[in-house]
Amino acid sequence: MDTQDWSIQEIARHAGTTSRTLRHYDDIGLLTPSRIAHNGYRHYDQSALVRLQRILLLRALGLGLPQIAEALEASTDKGAAAEASALEAHLAYLREEQNRLARQIASVETTISTLKEGGPLMAENMFDGFDHTQYKDEVEDRWGKKAYADSDRWWRGLSKSERAEWQQLVSDLGRDWIAAAESGADPASDEAQLLAQRHVEWLTSVPGTPASASGGDVKGYVTGLGEMYVADPRFGANYATADGGTRGAEFVRDALRIYAEANL
Repeated sequence: MDTQDWSIQEIARHAGTTSRTLRHYDDIGLLTPSRIAHNGYRHYDQSALVRLQRILLLRALGLGLPQIAEALEASTDKGAAAEASALEAHLAYLREEQNRLARQIASVETTISTLKEGGPLMAENMFDGFDHTQYKDEVEDRWGKKAYADSDRWWRGLSKSERAEWQQLVSDLGRDWIAAAESGADPASDEAQLLAQRHVEWLTSVPGTPASASGGDVKGYVTGLGEMYVADPRFGANYATADGGTRGAEFVRDALRIYAEANL
């Protein structure tokens, strides 16, 4: 039997997370260390590593911590075979993402080569892997079919210049978040809270989101998205600082939570 274990610092480094996050997982009963050393440091064995891998995969799918706990609880005491089966489902999703990214890379490489060679661009070859509807099922599962339909209708109704203006707004917001995070600003600072205000105004302007609906749980939606930015690499990448990791996304999450608790 493999008795090797790893310290919390080692696991945080290998998993691309933080010791603080792992301690939080322990506090809420999501990931219990296999032992506590005499110096008080948490250590994790092979079984705990498998559980952490599942947690990170489920977070990448956009699940919140309560939903992850439920998913893990459903397979408790069912042995290694059940763990392997669950991971196979995650692996299928990751392979779909890998295929989509490979198609995007090939599309962009083709466009670059064509531009350099002066040849004609073929629209049918330029957008393989690029599809704003790819998260349709995910949005509908989270917020209902009407939410997706409303936001999709709004996006399709924008002119080319309006879409460009909207994308610039999002880009500017992401740039300013990263700059604030890299400067070491406090999430509770005036600078960060002004960014949080801009972020919430942006969210509430998108038709179909819970933030835009009359009587919707804007506070819950905003804080939930903040958690998603940290959990889901697809969204966290928008706030990635130069040193990588989730520091930028964690800064956004914390600032949004503070703003939501004070204003929403």
